[in-house]
Amino acid sequence: MVSFAPIYYLKMKIKEERMSKKNYVLDTSVCLTDANVLFKFDNHDIFVPLKVLEEIDGHKKRQDSVGANARQFIRTLDEFRAKGSLETGVRIRKGAGILKVVSFVSLKDVIFPADLDIRLPDHTIIATAKSIQALPGSRKTIMVSRDINMRVICDSIGLLAEDYLSERAVISSDELYTGFIVQTFDDEIIDRFYAGEEIFLREDDVEQELQPNQYVMMVSNANEKKSALARFKSHYEPLKNVIHKKIADWNIDARNKEQAFAIDMLMDPDIKIVSLVGRAGSGKTLLAIAAGLQQTIGLRTENNHYSRLIVSRPIQPLGKDIGFLPGTMEEKMLPWLMPIQDNLKFLMGDRTSLEMYIEKGKIEIEALTYIRGRSISNAFIVIDEAQNLTKHEIKTIITRIGEGTKIILTGDIEQIDNVYVNEISNGLAHAVEKFKEHHIAGHMTFKKGERSELATLASKVL
Repeated sequence: MVSFAPIYYLKMKIKEERMSKKNYVLDTSVCLTDANVLFKFDNHDIFVPLKVLEEIDGHKKRQDSVGANARQFIRTLDEFRAKGSLETGVRIRKGAGILKVVSFVSLKDVIFPADLDIRLPDHTIIATAKSIQALPGSRKTIMVSRDINMRVICDSIGLLAEDYLSERAVISSDELYTGFIVQTFDDEIIDRFYAGEEIFLREDDVEQELQPNQYVMMVSNANEKKSALARFKSHYEPLKNVIHKKIADWNIDARNKEQAFAIDMLMDPDIKIVSLVGRAGSGKTLLAIAAGLQQTIGLRTENNHYSRLIVSRPIQPLGKDIGFLPGTMEEKMLPWLMPIQDNLKFLMGDRTSLEMYIEKGKIEIEALTYIRGRSISNAFIVIDEAQNLTKHEIKTIITRIGEGTKIILTGDIEQIDNVYVNEISNGLAHAVEKFKEHHIAGHMTFKKGERSELATLASKVL
């Protein structure tokens, strides 16, 4: 007697696999965010609307990460074109899905809401996805877009839409690593710690897993006003007392525990990368620049670990761009670099001193565009407004760091001017999460503003 059970189960498996596969339609914003997006969807089929290619073509001459992603994405499609017809579909790789480039006019006619204007690029892309959804025997079809408004429109017409999750370091900003914890200890342990006795933290002493260079605010269980500040390195090393609470040569004192923690890691040459996240006025940029000055041109030469201070930031205007600017390269960059110069002038007291150190090459202030192509050794680098960078830009910058160099990333993930990133997909958040497990990295999230009472109030109520 012949059993047909194996054949039956094989057919059921094939059917299940077919039902689990999905159609993903890519928006322009996704392709410009990640040039390798075509390889991120496992065994699912990918559709690229022709209108998306037209939009990408308009970005390929840009001299930034968006332009680089546009050029790379086009090259990748050309490589697939050599393997077969993009119209009928090309296997992305073994075990993966099919890639197709589709045109709205070549697909089945679908009735759309009257408000959808096919003359608009976004609406054409949505219409293309809707047409794919309507194809006979079509699987679940999902539009993938970084554009919130596009996802809302898709939802309103019965089309599933998702953000591009591959670029996210965390699920939400609330989950972002803070760099410190508050932990209760017996009163005698804090006394022993102040007396210089070695205190070790066991895994069961804390409720969460600690990372290298994570800070601990030790609070007495008998008196909540009695506390100590410490740095955790590992379970096999004693807690390190936080002693660097000021940057003496520049009269900078820590105003809160987060600033004390930040100064401690900024002044430690063994920590090669530091990330500082906080709202405007929290002091992150000022502390970073002051620490850089202290270790390059400070009066205590034994602390001068670096030959120069380099301060930079991405060119990302607030509000409407003011267009082309006249003058030399330095004059063109002045509006974007002025916040950095403001901090330097505040610390150094006058412009004359600043210009003198710039002429000597001890201080460099420049746009990020010109840092990316360099190999930098024995320098203290501050990258301000790093929340406006993509993770690929962050990678490009950090991989240029040479021996003896320390890099500081500062920014506010709630103030992002780059349309291609958000509070959880930006390069700064990505760096925080990816480096937190490594002993050469440190991070601190500032909770309190210190610029002024008015600035702190504005950040809360406006």
